Amino acid sequence: MARSTSRGSNSSPNGLLTVTIAGGRHDHVDPASNNEEEEDDELVDPDDPFDVIHTKNVPLQTLKRWRQAALVLNASRRFRYTLDLKKEEEKEQKKSMIRAHAQVIRAALLFRLAGERELVTNTAAPSLAAPTPDGDYAVGLEQLVSMFKDQNVLALQHYGGVRGLADILKSNPEKGISGSDIDLSKRKIAFGTNTYPRKKGRSFWRFLWESWQDLTLIILIIAAVVSLALGIKTEGLEHGWYDGGSITFAVFLVIIVTAVSDYRQSLQFKNLNAEKQNIQLEVTRGGRTIKLSIFDIVVGDVVPLKIGDQVPADGVLITGHSLAIDESSMTGESKIVQKDHKAPFLMSGCKVADGVGTMLVTGVGINTEWGLLMASISEDNGEETPLQVRLNGVATFVGIVGLTVAVSVLAVLLGRYFSGNTKDVDGQVQFVAGKTSISDAVDGVIKLFTIAVSSNPNTCNFVVLVLFPFYRFCNCFSTKPRVVQVTIVVVAVPEGLPLAVTLTLAFSMRKMMADKALVRRLSACETMGSATTICSDKTGTLTLNQMTVVEAYAGRKKQDPPDDSSKLHPEVLSLINEGIAQNTTGNVFVPKDGGEAEISGSPTEKAILSWAVKLGMNFDLTRSNSTVLHVFPFNSEKKRGGVALKMGVSGVHIHWKGAAEIVLGACTQYLDSNGQLQSIEKDKVFFTEAIEDMAVQSLRCVAIAYRPYELDKVPSKQEDLDKWSLPEQELILLAIVGIKDPCRPGVKEAVRLCSQAGVKVRMVTGDNLNTAKAIALECGILSSKEEAVEPNIIEGKTFRELSEIEREQVAKKITVMGRSSPNDKLLLVQALRKLGEVVAVTGDGTNDAPALHEADIGLSMGIQGTEVAKESSDIIILDDNFASVVKVVRWGRSVYANIQKFIQFQLTVNVAALVINVVAAVSAGEVPLNAVQLLWVNLIMDTLGALALATEPPTDSLMRRSPVGRRESLITNVMWRNLVIQAVYQVTILLILNFGWQSINLGDDQDSKSHSLQVKNTLIFNTFVLCQIFNEFNARKIDQMNVFKGVTKNRLFMGIVGMTFVLQILIIEFLGKFTSTVRLDWKLWLFSLGIGIISWPLAVVGKLIPVPKTPWSRTLKKHIRRLKKSRTTAAAQPQ
Repeated sequence: MARSTSRGSNSSPNGLLTVTIAGGRHDHVDPASNNEEEEDDELVDPDDPFDVIHTKNVPLQTLKRWRQAALVLNASRRFRYTLDLKKEEEKEQKKSMIRAHAQVIRAALLFRLAGERELVTNTAAPSLAAPTPDGDYAVGLEQLVSMFKDQNVLALQHYGGVRGLADILKSNPEKGISGSDIDLSKRKIAFGTNTYPRKKGRSFWRFLWESWQDLTLIILIIAAVVSLALGIKTEGLEHGWYDGGSITFAVFLVIIVTAVSDYRQSLQFKNLNAEKQNIQLEVTRGGRTIKLSIFDIVVGDVVPLKIGDQVPADGVLITGHSLAIDESSMTGESKIVQKDHKAPFLMSGCKVADGVGTMLVTGVGINTEWGLLMASISEDNGEETPLQVRLNGVATFVGIVGLTVAVSVLAVLLGRYFSGNTKDVDGQVQFVAGKTSISDAVDGVIKLFTIAVSSNPNTCNFVVLVLFPFYRFCNCFSTKPRVVQVTIVVVAVPEGLPLAVTLTLAFSMRKMMADKALVRRLSACETMGSATTICSDKTGTLTLNQMTVVEAYAGRKKQDPPDDSSKLHPEVLSLINEGIAQNTTGNVFVPKDGGEAEISGSPTEKAILSWAVKLGMNFDLTRSNSTVLHVFPFNSEKKRGGVALKMGVSGVHIHWKGAAEIVLGACTQYLDSNGQLQSIEKDKVFFTEAIEDMAVQSLRCVAIAYRPYELDKVPSKQEDLDKWSLPEQELILLAIVGIKDPCRPGVKEAVRLCSQAGVKVRMVTGDNLNTAKAIALECGILSSKEEAVEPNIIEGKTFRELSEIEREQVAKKITVMGRSSPNDKLLLVQALRKLGEVVAVTGDGTNDAPALHEADIGLSMGIQGTEVAKESSDIIILDDNFASVVKVVRWGRSVYANIQKFIQFQLTVNVAALVINVVAAVSAGEVPLNAVQLLWVNLIMDTLGALALATEPPTDSLMRRSPVGRRESLITNVMWRNLVIQAVYQVTILLILNFGWQSINLGDDQDSKSHSLQVKNTLIFNTFVLCQIFNEFNARKIDQMNVFKGVTKNRLFMGIVGMTFVLQILIIEFLGKFTSTVRLDWKLWLFSLGIGIISWPLAVVGKLIPVPKTPWSRTLKKHIRRLKKSRTTAAAQPQ
């Protein structure tokens, strides 16, 4: 048998990651567990379109497949929160069109450049128009847009190159614009803002308009109008408008509730999109590096770029080192483009793949191709989630069962009718062969058809609604006109099941924002509930990311205090300052008024720069004393970064900074306290022990080294210089610093909660293994020093060098991985997923993108995370705090729990209504619930029930359970037990009321037969609704005795239950003409309440009944599979 899952992490032909996800964790693998896994795999049906366990980056074909398989009667209702496939295809077509436009421009540019190489520059220059002044600036918006659109390097040179253009734009390549309010205002007026026109959100009235376009409601409205007209004609205005008016009111109520729910949902998604698009980035203004929103960028701004950044606007390169741009977001091709003075144009929306640089902004907002693209497409909030797909499968199954029951009931009723066994209220046989007229027979068949469909609360009412006006029309010409109660079922195929997923996800997303988690993909919410392990970064996630240098070694001496420059030789101090000032992506701004220096950059850079400033470094002066020849940006693979500086006429200094033991390994000498060169071999043990001592104290160790170099060995041509690899051996050690980054408060408790919840926390860090071990012990990831042995703690290099099988064997035991590269993290994720783990991964760097993409849930950091990492993630942790990750796990489990609550509640209503109506229809030919009553039940069951139960906040008990298996049955044995107990109770009571009404004699003895029948049906309706209201409390706690715990904290639940009860009173006491009910006296109300309240103690007693853990559906499937397998085997054997 072909399987839809495999043990590898390769992609399947349809693009899904085919990794088997087990229901729980296992610390060892034995043959028995393997057999269980194989049995679980056999339960996977490759032909089941609803068996989609991973919707991350799923192809459209798979989404089309399950939609086509779903039994959908109201597509507008069922799919209004899922991905609009038609719009998605249109969006891709628009992107292709704009990308094609960009490709045509590039092709023309290359062709023209080839011809221009043959031309003399001085003859080409006059063909360019002189800059046209635009207000306060000597260049116009059209000229800037034209230059960029044509990628016209000659035009840029005509303006004096990038520095000349900066002068024209009144900007400074080093210090940027002044940034004053007046300056910013002028630039926005002249060149526009970095925003683009967005399609206006739909108003409430638009949602109201869309709500009534549900096909079921449209047919109901038509039926109501026809019923109103014919009712007035046959019964007069005073009584004839009741049927049509009651249906109209019920439909209006459904439309209002649906529109309000949809409108609130759209506002939540709108706020989410705004938050996702509001990228924060660094900009240089007035010589100071500041952080601001991407929407505040203006033409003339100087923007520093580093790996992982998004290019915020169109611009030209000022300076760059190994700068490579990924233009796939615009061109559609995953080709990395190198940027230099020959190709200086940077397109908005692209990502920095490698290197560093600074750019001058020349175009913003709608004047960029990215702005045009964003303005032409709308953000679609629809997305498939595994639960949505599975619940569509459940809805389809329930619908098929309902249709089957309806057909069966119809067959029985027609047999009874034409055999003369159907009688009316007066006891007369309704059909007598040869005597009953064709008109009466047609009336009877239509009525029976209506009852048959009504007998099942999950079947559609389309045909009935079409026949309803016809039936009333027939009555107009009947010799004995009579108003026949036609029950119209509007509790159709349970569209509310998939809808409840979106409601609970939207609620969770809004609440998670308050808990500092921005959800980018809906499916991640529910997947987090299944997470069995979290691979977390150390820096900034488990620690505060507030770094300070607390220890320093220079010249084989420990500096105490570390910022005492008097103990350093002037030459050593000068070289340290030179290396720190030039080999950094940070900045130091000293206010003119002599205030405290403002230091920007990454936390590590800020800590080292602060230390250098305390040592007396003058940042600007030090940088001006040398010229940067080439830069090797910090690389998470090599754990170090370097820079080559030209010193005077012929001297070159190459500075390196990075992981202490790695830089130390490349050193052959060091400068002692007297500034003399010494061989490092005899003192290497001292430096190694110093690093280990600092690491044990959980300090991050960074070494600073340099080497002199000959200028004539440096490539003279720019092309060769760009490809030059900086010499990284024979270095001279200058200093080793220990940086303190304390643990975040609350992390230890968060780790304990994860452990209690069956989620293993693993630390994956690029830091020294000893540093990682110390932090792990402090955070509680390692419980004791005895546990801190291999393979529980391991270096990335060691893990990387293992074979694939060995990695899988070791991966389960790994708790801490030190000195790991992004690729090591990826290998660990792949190994864990092959073992059946559901993996959540945190990451902040560009190179973390593959691991974030590969993981079941990618969690990027909102503060330190690059845009590339955020794009690859599913959830952004806004405060970079591990405690927020744990909150996401709570919410993920809450999503699954809330869906199960709603399923139990809705299926209880379905089963009870199904049995009651089927039994009543088959035995008596009548059903006790009419059209408007079922409309009200539908509203309670679908929209109001989903709102009440799908918005339950997470509880602490959720974190005391094991992770939810992603193939675990949605309807557990516990749910079946609760459901059956309540359904049997409701059915028993209501059938007793329906058939034993006379013997019970709760009504008045003086009542007429027709009034008594009305009282009976009203009591059944009232009792049925009250049973659902009380059972809603039972659904809150599926497996707990106390169903009232925390109920007062959920105001929405209490409000909906209270409103439902009040409306039920109004319906019974004041709206009887509309709902075909009569007023009930206080005895019958107490009786109804008593029947409903009994469901509470009944639920408590029911929870004492033990049930097996293995779902009955899974056991049944196994038996069916084994039976099929044995038959196949027997058939294959030779006779």
